[in-house]
Formats: sequence, structure tokens, C-alpha cells
Amino acid sequence: MRHAACAICSLVLAACVDAGPPPAQTPTCSAQGGYESLVGKSADILASMTFPSPVRVIRQGMPVTTDFHPERLNIEIDDKNRISRVWCS
Repeated sequence: MRHAACAICSLVLAACVDAGPPPAQTPTCSAQGGYESLVGKSADILASMTFPSPVRVIRQGMPVTTDFHPERLNIEIDDKNRISRVWCS
């Protein structure tokens, strides 16, 4: 009986161990290739540009999925039609 109690306590304590954060997923999209320089510019500039696929332009209030695709370039547009953020996901 005493061994069973010790085993249960050991299992409970093992479940409390912090394994740390999950491993980071490395972005592989082209945001690191210089598109961060678009931040602050008018979104009108995007019409004359070509981007590698996949790319997603997100306007304020627009619903988007939360799935992670490390190769996807996201471009966020604010309410003043300015590019406010460029990132991978």
C-alpha cells in the first residue's frame, strides 16, 4: 500500500514539471526578405507589387483563420490604408 501511494505521488509530481515553451517554428516566408520595409507605406503600393505565394492581405476588422503556415506572408492594413505589420504565419 505504501509503495502504491509513493508511485501515485511520483506521477502527480511528474505531471507538474514545466517542460518549457513548445519549440519555435521558424518562419520560412519572405517577410525576412525585405518586406518589413513596407510598414508605414500606403497599401496602394501593393497593387503594383508581386509576391511569392502564399500571401494574405488583412484589412482591419477582416476575419482571418488562425492556422499556422510558416511560408505564408501576411500584410496587415490599418484603418488609414497604411501597412501596419508584415509577418509570417
